[in-house]
Amino acid sequence: MTLPPDDPRTGATPRPDETSPDRDTVGNVPATTGAEPEVVEIRRGMFGEQDTGDTSGYNGLVRAVAMPSPSERPFGGDFDTVADALTGALARTGRTFGTAVEKTVVDRGEITFYVRRDAIVDTARVFRDDPDLRFELLSGVSGVHFPDEAGRELHAVYHLLSITHNRRVRLEVTAPDADPHIPSVVAVYPTADWHERETWDFFGIVFDGHPALTRIQMPDDWPGHPQRKDYPLGGIDVEYKGAVIPPPDTRRSYN
Repeated sequence: MTLPPDDPRTGATPRPDETSPDRDTVGNVPATTGAEPEVVEIRRGMFGEQDTGDTSGYNGLVRAVAMPSPSERPFGGDFDTVADALTGALARTGRTFGTAVEKTVVDRGEITFYVRRDAIVDTARVFRDDPDLRFELLSGVSGVHFPDEAGRELHAVYHLLSITHNRRVRLEVTAPDADPHIPSVVAVYPTADWHERETWDFFGIVFDGHPALTRIQMPDDWPGHPQRKDYPLGGIDVEYKGAVIPPPDTRRSYN
């Protein structure tokens, strides 16, 4: 008789994810959402190019770019523990959860707290200092540009790790193109220093209170911010083995 793999008589040790009571609510299954995702853009073609011919062969692709809607409790796994601890810790600082966090999204086994930009410093400090949270490490700050998300075009994304509790969360803050300012968290997480400089360099997000917000990769006099979606596909001549390759915007167009 062949025993099933999970039969204790086989002597096999099941993987942790096979015995987790939250296997169906975490992993790649998103928590229940209360509304349909907000579609902010319909992207056509492989690269979203609209002004010139798309020579990739994928110009027939049509894809919606949507922002996830808020998730509803229970989130599953440790996510409810983190949310409860955050609610209590914010209350002890005089803030309510709703005045600091605009929405919470659980998707593909990850949790993101969308923090209001005037609350990002206080919220980051709570995540670092509260003993039930204790997210000691900020591993990175990255930027995203959604030019069609009116009033929320720029996103700053903070990746936090709790070494004490072995947990990860993501914080996300938005700002409009017309006012691209977000308070710096360098005073709370010194590792944000170079990450905020890079996000400013490539996306143009101004981190107010940063000790030295200067470019970190592009030359100081470089015009614009190259990873924004509205940045022109131009460039500078590239010399390779004696030949000069012109930038993309001056090459011939395929119409």
